Amino acid sequence: MTTIVIGAGIGGLTAAALLLRAGQRVTVLEAHVYPGGSAGTFYHKGYRFDAGATLAGGFAPGGPHARLAELLGLAWPITPVDPAWVVHLPDGRTVTQWADAAAWQEERRCAFPAAEPFWRRQERLADISWDISSRPFPWPPRSAGDLAALALALRPRTVGALPYLTRTVADMVDGNDPHFRTFLDAQLLISAQTTADYAGALYGSAALDLPRRGVNHVHGGIGALARTLVDWLRANGGEVLYRQRVERIEIGRAGQANVVHTTRGLSLAADVVLANVTPWALAGLLGPGAPAGLRRDVAGLRPTWGAFTLYLGLDAAALPPGLPDHHQVIVDGTRPLGEGNSVFFSLSPADDPERAPAGMRAATLSTHTAVEPWWHLCDGPDEAAYRVRRNAYAERLLAAAERAMPRLRAAVRLCLPGTPVTFQYYTRRPMGMVGGFAQTSLFAARGPQTGIDNLWLVGDSIFPGQSTAGVTLGAMRVATEVLRSSA
Repeated sequence: MTTIVIGAGIGGLTAAALLLRAGQRVTVLEAHVYPGGSAGTFYHKGYRFDAGATLAGGFAPGGPHARLAELLGLAWPITPVDPAWVVHLPDGRTVTQWADAAAWQEERRCAFPAAEPFWRRQERLADISWDISSRPFPWPPRSAGDLAALALALRPRTVGALPYLTRTVADMVDGNDPHFRTFLDAQLLISAQTTADYAGALYGSAALDLPRRGVNHVHGGIGALARTLVDWLRANGGEVLYRQRVERIEIGRAGQANVVHTTRGLSLAADVVLANVTPWALAGLLGPGAPAGLRRDVAGLRPTWGAFTLYLGLDAAALPPGLPDHHQVIVDGTRPLGEGNSVFFSLSPADDPERAPAGMRAATLSTHTAVEPWWHLCDGPDEAAYRVRRNAYAERLLAAAERAMPRLRAAVRLCLPGTPVTFQYYTRRPMGMVGGFAQTSLFAARGPQTGIDNLWLVGDSIFPGQSTAGVTLGAMRVATEVLRSSA
């Protein structure tokens, strides 16, 4: 059995490794010169910048990365982080997201003393959600086998989650403290791609618990996770080919994906194809061969979020001593989040010499942004307008970050901006969309099926979506289904 994987993101590499371990012949085709995609790390002038994601979770016992490491017999290059990050509220207060549970309880009581009933509900639901996800959880179910696996994943305590199946995080909130709501919205935007009014209660509760489940620095940048999987694949007989951008998936007479073609003239026959791409990209690769259901799906989808990023090279001597490495800054609680009004700011660890030249630190600043306006300007008649907007956003992010790190601009020695246009160029994601779909309801979750029996989606477009932990869970589900279908 031969499997071709399109894209060397975490989801594609995870599924590839599990299928290789099960005895399949596996080849991964990657358009870029390094793996990881949106969770990759790129090199520029002595710096290693995290392209998007800067922290990783899911390595605690029972977590998806921990389970994968046990299955493959590999070790991740990680170090736990505590505090996970510091949230800077618009009124000047800070809330530290401690990984230590006791420290977090004391922190939240001081910051939001009336919110304890919410946190108790959130922690109970998070425990249930994480417990279920530690076992095979093929959601949304598509077959009798999926339903059987779901039944085995349930426990008596799971019944406690039933009243929340159709509720949002906002439904769990008592009172009307605007600062608390701003805090919740900002946390959920980075972990569920939406805010408390729309985030599903079960998914949102688990997402809010991420710092307590453990977040980690990855030595050499978050792209080292993907490099670790590439090394394992190659050491165990798999192939990972760079500079091989797939341009077409050929559908044979039997209605299955049977050949994958790249822009460099490589054509590979396949029994199974895994596409670590978005639904929009998959429809483009299939062209006229795209199933009618996929075409209707894509036609009805609204674009997901993009990101505006700044990659900074900083003089370490100009930084305040003892500064935590990760910060989230909310500028104005009365305005919608994103578009520079909420900024996540990550410094490379001071003790990781791979990340920056001697005496320097690498930093990634990012904010959610709608993708369409960037493309309207980029494709429009006035190219200068695109640059003006890019420069204005760079100033917004620097101004926001200086709330956490005064005089940040004085430490800047290198500044590289990235827009959704940049993300499309380097990651091949249509319109530069990143982060996957908003987790608004379990009943709106997307599965890996494409309408073609031997073609599967992996990555952040399928449930549970966001984060390296989320795409790893989704990839484990896909690998299980591929093996089941080929047995």
